[in-house]
Parts: sequence; structure tokens; C-alpha cells
Amino acid sequence: MGNLESILGYQGARAGGDILSAQEVAPEIVSMPFWTPEFCATIIQAAEAAGGFAHNDDDPVPAYEISLAAISPRLYEAVENDIGMRMWPAIRQWWPYVDYHGLRDAFVIRYAMGEQEELRMHHDVAQVSASIKLNSDYEGAELEFPRQKFDNGAVAVGDLIAWPSLVTHPHGSRPLRNGVKYSLTFWCELPLAID
Repeated sequence: MGNLESILGYQGARAGGDILSAQEVAPEIVSMPFWTPEFCATIIQAAEAAGGFAHNDDDPVPAYEISLAAISPRLYEAVENDIGMRMWPAIRQWWPYVDYHGLRDAFVIRYAMGEQEELRMHHDVAQVSASIKLNSDYEGAELEFPRQKFDNGAVAVGDLIAWPSLVTHPHGSRPLRNGVKYSLTFWCELPLAID
């Protein structure tokens, strides 16, 4: 199976089966298998081939990133559907009153020496945020949550961690020491306002 078929058809992506089970790895942070390591490598190749890793100076937390929608709108749609079908039921056991309203954004972030080496502490504007580790051949750049005393250093490639956004989970990335780190971040849309 070629990389193009993998990306466009979302083939070989899913790890953990059709029904996922989340486990709490820190206060109000859950983890679950989500993608295969092979699909993570394909995502990295597609992001690099698409080019366009950009640092937006208007972004309050600027990063070298590229949207999944820029890589492939079909890929973005497949990920959005997969999150609703597999991730959301798993996280509702922890946060039963959250409703899925689709993705606000999904993007690959690249950390490289002399480029972006860390990410400052911040909150996301999302109902739920998640991160998937796409590779492990680097040192440093752990995603850390100081209040929860947790970082994703021990998280496996392809595993997803999810947390409630906005207030209780400030997070950032420690400095990269060696190699190039890739991760996928996605933000789940806030609930729609009801008048």
C-alpha cells in the first residue's frame, strides 16, 4: 500500500480497534492507542512533502505547524470522523457531559534545532485538546503539564493524550535537545451557543 493511499483512504491508521478504552495517566489527562506507528511515519512524510510548515507571527503561541487540511482535506475529514467515532466515546467515561461538535483544528507541529525548539506555557481555546506523538527519535521537547505533574515522555508513538482545555491544563513543550520532533495536535470545537 502506498503512502498516498494511506493518507487519502485513512488506511492502516487505526490502532486499538473500533472501541477504544482510555486510561487516566494524570489528573484529568487520559491516554489511549489511536494510530499505528506506521501511519504516524506516513503523516510525517506527507507533512514534509506538503511543505508549508510556517511560523505565524500573529499566533499568540507561534509554532512551526501545518494543518491536516492543507495536507489533505480528505485526511482532515477522516480524522474528524474518527475522533467522533472512537475517541469521543472513550473520553465520555471521564467527562460525561461533553458533546462532540467536530474539530476546530488539527495540525502537525515540527520542533527542530535552530527552528522551533520549545513552546511556551499556554492554554488552548477548545473544549478538549489532544496530542499524538508521531515519532520518538529525538531528545527533549516533552509536552508538559506542570499542574498535573505529567509529561508525555513515556507515551508511545501513535498514542493519544487528551485533556480539557482553557483553564486547568496549562501546558508547554520543554526545550528540544537533539533530533526533530513531530506531533499532531487537535482542538475539539467548543459547544455551540444556545440563545
